[in-house]
Amino acid sequence: MSKTSSAVQASHLYRDETTGPRLKALIADVGRRSGEFPDDLANHLPMVLEAMARLGASFARLEAYADHYTRFHAVPMQPPAISVLDDATWRGALGRREREGDLRRYFRARVAKEGGSATARAVVPVLAPGVAASATHGLMRLAYAFLRHDDTEVAAALGYWAATYLAYEGIPDERTPVATDPLACLMEMRAEPALRNLDAPTHLLWKWIEAMGKLPAFRERLGRLAAGPDFLDRIRPASLALYAGTMSFEALHAVTGCHWLRLVSPHIGEPQALALHFWEVVMALYTKIGMPLAPAAEELEEWRHLSLPSDTDIAAAAVASDDEHDHSLVFSAFEEYRYTGDRLYKLVAARRVGLIPG
Repeated sequence: MSKTSSAVQASHLYRDETTGPRLKALIADVGRRSGEFPDDLANHLPMVLEAMARLGASFARLEAYADHYTRFHAVPMQPPAISVLDDATWRGALGRREREGDLRRYFRARVAKEGGSATARAVVPVLAPGVAASATHGLMRLAYAFLRHDDTEVAAALGYWAATYLAYEGIPDERTPVATDPLACLMEMRAEPALRNLDAPTHLLWKWIEAMGKLPAFRERLGRLAAGPDFLDRIRPASLALYAGTMSFEALHAVTGCHWLRLVSPHIGEPQALALHFWEVVMALYTKIGMPLAPAAEELEEWRHLSLPSDTDIAAAAVASDDEHDHSLVFSAFEEYRYTGDRLYKLVAARRVGLIPG
């Protein structure tokens, strides 16, 4: 596709055709800051600005929101340089937040040389076990970078993911994957008393995920799912059912995460392996919401036929919100609806922004 046709196509993504170039500059500016703000919370701003714009936000709203978000959360700049990383040393900085600046500089140079897709294809297999990074928001940033065809953001995302890398270590290689139903794997966890009434170490999702990785009863369930070529297609409806039934903050990330996985998958060699690691994160978060039963198929079908507000009203409510999870969920829900045709996505979007009860 030529640069001219790309620009014409991009102009139709936003309310005003002048938004595209101004948004690019705004995201480049806010994107220079760290991937997290105090204390170790994910900085959604580079991603949700794009989501808000595609949901119809004016550029004035995007500018005002960027200013509000940066000041309200005191989003810092990247950590100062410690030492230069190269192909032989960058893996040694995995999971070290103080090396975010070094990792982002390393990936910026590598992406400039190899391109964003080629770099992601080479390094995501290393990063995939640590997809819990910053509660999966490294994956989110990479997904939006590919959505935007933005190699600067690809480098930032890979550096952020690497710096906040969080994996379940020490799972036996000889463990045989025998399960094929991701939702059933969640439901089977309900029978384990050791997974109930757990104390949250902090309010941070990634800290909960980290703590679950040290619990023997949970570790025993890792590595049991078989990740075939259709694995993302299997976790997508499971995530949507879980969120529709709970409307929980944790399950929200399962729905949006499936969208992010779909955006990243064409750029990596084994997307099902990444999706499998992601689902094991969802398994950890399932314990945080008390391991509820999933809604019955009949109940989900009833919800699909409820009267809904217009897409315009749902999008406008999301754009008017200052909650980054409203922008993220509504945009991902609309995109997943376009991909699947499942009306339940619109229902949960309307519920999330308070237009219908639930």
